[in-house]
Amino acid sequence: MRKLAIMLGGTIVLAACSTTPPPPPPPPAPVVDPTNPLFAPGFLAQASSANEFEIQSSQLALQASQNQAVRNYANLLVSDHTRLGQQVTAAAAAGGVPMPPPGMLPAQQAALEQLRAAGTGPNFDMAYRQAQIDAHNQAIQLMQNYSASGDVASLRTAASQAIPMMQMHLQQAQMLNVAPPPPPVPMPTERGAGERG
Repeated sequence: MRKLAIMLGGTIVLAACSTTPPPPPPPPAPVVDPTNPLFAPGFLAQASSANEFEIQSSQLALQASQNQAVRNYANLLVSDHTRLGQQVTAAAAAGGVPMPPPGMLPAQQAALEQLRAAGTGPNFDMAYRQAQIDAHNQAIQLMQNYSASGDVASLRTAASQAIPMMQMHLQQAQMLNVAPPPPPVPMPTERGAGERG
């Protein structure tokens, strides 16, 4: 009986040794900072907001400006940035990344409000030109950084493809002729017929 107990005990010990412990749980997924523009959520939030600013500020320009060069430029931006938004949305879908809700981040919303406050005519034209230079410089930097180091391949490609268009828009904004018109030249007063020299 004792031998049987020892053998049985030994079998239990051997069985316990031969079972492998369960694998450790997988490491937690890295926490993605939604404001970091090198991660898809942060990049998409910033890119979408910048794109929406380009469209809305250009639609505002079509209402507030009488300058044909400004109006032509605004029409180009509405068209190009509408198409760019569609391309980025498709790239996000290809990468399995959800798009953020439509709208603008506080910085772009504030810039749009400043444009609205600029009024109309030459004052608006000068504010619009500067806003486009600033916005395109920031957007180019965002696209360059993400295309070099972003985390989703399809979005890196979309960012890379957007850069030449944005650089062209920046150059066009810098060349926009929006100087205020010269003040009217006062008309010389006519001397009376009786005033002779």
